[in-house]
Amino acid sequence: MKNYMANKSFSRGVETFQGEASMAFVGNTSHNVPYMLKNSDLFEELPKQYHDPAFLDRIHFYLPGWEFEQIRSEMFTSGFGFVVDYLAEILHNLRDADYSDRFEKYFELSSTLSTRDKDGIKKTFSGLMKLIYPDGNASPEQMEPLLRCAIEGRKRVKDQLCRIDSTMEEVEFTYKRASDGEVVAVQTLEELDYPQLYWRGRVVENSEDKGEAEAPVADDAVAIEGNEGEAGASENADALPVARHQEAVMLTPVERLVAKADGKQRELVENQRGITYFGLFGPYLAGAKKIVVEDAYVRKPYQLRNLAEFLEMLLRCKNPDEDVAVHLVTGHNEPGFVEAQLNGLNELASTFSQLGVNLTYEFRDTLHDRSITADTGWEILPGRGLDIFQKFVDGDWLNPLLRHQQLRRVKECKVTYRRIDEK
Repeated sequence: MKNYMANKSFSRGVETFQGEASMAFVGNTSHNVPYMLKNSDLFEELPKQYHDPAFLDRIHFYLPGWEFEQIRSEMFTSGFGFVVDYLAEILHNLRDADYSDRFEKYFELSSTLSTRDKDGIKKTFSGLMKLIYPDGNASPEQMEPLLRCAIEGRKRVKDQLCRIDSTMEEVEFTYKRASDGEVVAVQTLEELDYPQLYWRGRVVENSEDKGEAEAPVADDAVAIEGNEGEAGASENADALPVARHQEAVMLTPVERLVAKADGKQRELVENQRGITYFGLFGPYLAGAKKIVVEDAYVRKPYQLRNLAEFLEMLLRCKNPDEDVAVHLVTGHNEPGFVEAQLNGLNELASTFSQLGVNLTYEFRDTLHDRSITADTGWEILPGRGLDIFQKFVDGDWLNPLLRHQQLRRVKECKVTYRRIDEK
């Protein structure tokens, strides 16, 4: 396979055959991007036999599927389009066309790039030209986005190779414009979002700005919690003794959040404001790897919205490079609404899996009690489950109550916390 990818030839016995077909490897990843950057690499799902630098170096382009939207029914057209066979025939007839050098009059690739780097970039550029400008005619302004895309895809391959194989030399994925001589550096989105994880501890320029993406949103917990009657603690933070203040600084955002779990029962008063899932559940679920939510009534659209907001809250309670598994036990919807319930749960599972929150669910019609159990050693007994907020107009996106839980009024209930044996 390595010979075929490099030389377009393969052997059978004593005979050597030529081929023209390309290869595409398609599959899902088991973890989110920051987890892979911290613990493995973007090729972790390939079979072990394929996890070979010499083989991977022959890959021209790595397409980041997590940057694409999930296919939904409304994406399909109701109008006319090419039949797939017809489109395939067009592309087949374009195989003999080579647009790989069309950009060279306007752009110059970095001299540090290896031959395989340049081959991968040129072949990808040629393919993109055939798809978007099949006649081969495009201005420099039209070519540049295609060139950047081709460079980014090859860079994603090479950067992973550099972490897999220490003998692999890093190169500059840049190009120079002939029009003004400007050198443009190409970066991947995961490099911009998680610079410290992408480069694994290397000192990154302007890391004070770029590194913000690494900290979980829980970092602002002290300020936000002031909305729920704990403002005094945050306002007096600077008055802490020096030793205690230094100790607090050494804690991670998740550890600081965990430290706020006091186990005291909360009583929510009818029509009270200032209550959020983050304040009620965050300290007890921070750092959890497994969470089980039992709530018989996650059926209707507003109840699915509550679940979505609960999952959003968990994003603030975990490190971005870690995954958390959430298993929901709930009841079936009323006849006629089962399909909508399943579609909503599946959409939530698909959306949040890309963010490191992996939702699974099961139905149990005998379920009555409500609970949230986590491997942090806490069990939460919310009297009303996730349905603590009074009804409000949620179809108007201009309504601030839709985005800020602390502005909503709540229903009267109790939330009990108790320690359980950790398994």
